[in-house]
Amino acid sequence: MDSFSTVIRTASHEQHTEAETSTFMSDLLGGRLGVAAYARYTEQLWFVYEALETGTERLAADPVAGPFIRPELFRLAALERDLAHLRGADWRAGLRALPETEEYAARVKECADGWPAGYIAHHYTRYLGDLSGGQIIRGRAEKTWGFARKGDGVRFYVFEEIANPAAFKRGYRELLDALPADELEKQRVVTECKRAFALNTAVFRALGAEFPLSA
Repeated sequence: MDSFSTVIRTASHEQHTEAETSTFMSDLLGGRLGVAAYARYTEQLWFVYEALETGTERLAADPVAGPFIRPELFRLAALERDLAHLRGADWRAGLRALPETEEYAARVKECADGWPAGYIAHHYTRYLGDLSGGQIIRGRAEKTWGFARKGDGVRFYVFEEIANPAAFKRGYRELLDALPADELEKQRVVTECKRAFALNTAVFRALGAEFPLSA
């Protein structure tokens, strides 16, 4: 029988691929969009991580979500530094969430407030993605827009307190495998994981509509 971490990875593979290969992401990583599109994407991430990282003190005490609350993963401070670099010191004044981003952040908050196991589904799709595919985005962004290596503009993708990402991810999967939940609850988590990817893809789609490539 497959471990839960394998089940969750396999079940969400299709959505994961769809998110990664969205037109907006392909255009962004292909260097076909300007830095304004990258800044707008970074801005949307701020809303999602604000939802993920608000109230973590309470979640840290929860028997289900607690083990996953690891300060070395937190991204909000890094995102804010990137936004200050991309948008200037008054970046907060222009902060604007797309409706799709609002829906995504609202769902994360809903799970954080009332369903810790569901919160883990969002935690997993975001942070493990950042530690993996996020590194490709960082490299492309540095090359395309000339950011300093691991510096302002791409700090979101730099996990300074995680010396060995492979070992960290292995430990994270072990936490998933030890999740104190029955089979039915685990199935619900898998479904929420798929929903997280779908919400993320909707944001990409909206960004793609906002930054169409001129024919």
